[in-house]
Amino acid sequence: MRQPGLVNKTKRLTLLLIVTLFSACARPSPQPAPGEQPGIVNTASPPAITLAVAQSTQPDPSAAELDLTLSPPATPENQARQRTRYILQVDFNYGQHHLNVDEQIHFTNSAPDILAELVLMVDPLYYPGVFQLNSLTWDDGQPVEGYTQEAGWLRLPLRLPLKPGEALRLSLSYELSLPLPVKSPLIRPIPFGYSERQANLVDWYPFIPPYLPGKGWLAHKAGYYGEHLVYDSADFEVDIQIIDNRSDVVIAASAPATQDSTGYHYQHENARNFVWSASHQYQLASQVVGDTTILGYSFPFHREAGASAVQTAAQAIELYSRLFGPYPRRQLSVVEADFLDGMEFDGLFFLSNGFYNLYKGTPGEYLVAISAHETAHQWWYALVGNDQALEPWLDEALCTHSEALFYENVYPEALDWWWQYRVYYYQPRGWVDQSIYNPYGETEAYRAYRDAVYLNGAVFLEELRKLTGDQAFFEFLKDYGQKYAHQIATGDDFFATLKLHTQVDTAPLTAKYFANPP
Repeated sequence: MRQPGLVNKTKRLTLLLIVTLFSACARPSPQPAPGEQPGIVNTASPPAITLAVAQSTQPDPSAAELDLTLSPPATPENQARQRTRYILQVDFNYGQHHLNVDEQIHFTNSAPDILAELVLMVDPLYYPGVFQLNSLTWDDGQPVEGYTQEAGWLRLPLRLPLKPGEALRLSLSYELSLPLPVKSPLIRPIPFGYSERQANLVDWYPFIPPYLPGKGWLAHKAGYYGEHLVYDSADFEVDIQIIDNRSDVVIAASAPATQDSTGYHYQHENARNFVWSASHQYQLASQVVGDTTILGYSFPFHREAGASAVQTAAQAIELYSRLFGPYPRRQLSVVEADFLDGMEFDGLFFLSNGFYNLYKGTPGEYLVAISAHETAHQWWYALVGNDQALEPWLDEALCTHSEALFYENVYPEALDWWWQYRVYYYQPRGWVDQSIYNPYGETEAYRAYRDAVYLNGAVFLEELRKLTGDQAFFEFLKDYGQKYAHQIATGDDFFATLKLHTQVDTAPLTAKYFANPP
């Protein structure tokens, strides 16, 4: 029987192939440089956290007693003062795909430990010839000495140990020569870089990862797929000037812009990251829901699809705000990507041009489904953070299940299509709580990861909803979202919050879906 919104057979097979290879958000981590070993680690032995503890001002707790989530400060003012602040000034040559960047990092040690070193995550280091560091200095102008470069990060020894509550400032000057990702059936597309019609600046600046008291920096190596970076909430001030006098270039960004003769200026507060995309071909669509403006940036010939993606995001924000809690931003940017993937960031997400190409104007389509998925990441990833490398289910399973909630509430006539063609078609299996470091071969590992974390994760959450009942389930999700807003939550936090809302025994269910059930 023909399902609602199905495309013709040829295009349906094309779409299924796309979705098999490129699930929403399951992007590859940057490919290692030639001769470098990729960050593939057996899930039984996840990558070690980078240790950087000089001494602790508190007794050393046992592993069982250690709380890996920092307690929130007493007031919002204290929280704002302790957030890391990034100030970035960018000269961007669009035609030459080149950036000169001056960056300041204002960091306060909000941990109970005395720090002996800092770690800077620098994802462009994975691409040969892309990142050139010209200077790295302390706040008094003295150069940082003795720092070392590892896979994807810099390790900086401190001149003096940094005590709890103490602050420091770093200044960096560097250049980025954007890569042109190679289109190959052997590797999945990479969002960072440029194509003939856009430049995408994702994870483009050095940043300080979260610090776990008594453990160290939460720094993971890249894998073949999935996301390996973990972000603290931070404040961003970004100034961008297009220096090759391209008046036709449009910038899509994580935050609203103010523009003057010196360029584009952005303030993005209490956010996981700042991302932007530039193109000379973008056409704009917009829609307002509540206090939020959704801006859609699409390529020519995709005006109808671009409007649909914006409408879906608006409908999803309205729904998820009721179910999970209010959307905290004044703007959300929806950007058509010149790569076959969907990818979330705080205040902006990308959607594959493949989804736009195959759009037929019906709700039962992947453009709609993935738009709803990526919008959900503004709660499960941006608002409530998690370790995307070791516990990716905490955002990906929740966002995939949020697609089902979207269809159930907005397009119930297409809900059966969603379950059949988005989930059950692939016969999902595997432990929901696996990491991105799958022990199998690259291609087989990706399919196993996607089927387990995304699809089986959605099935688990639907069964959990039926087990607990709607009232307990949605009260739990809203409480979880509020309790861990702007923090990094763990699976233990998820299930601890769940227990506050239901007396139902969930042990048989979690034993069915989790390799290490709570």
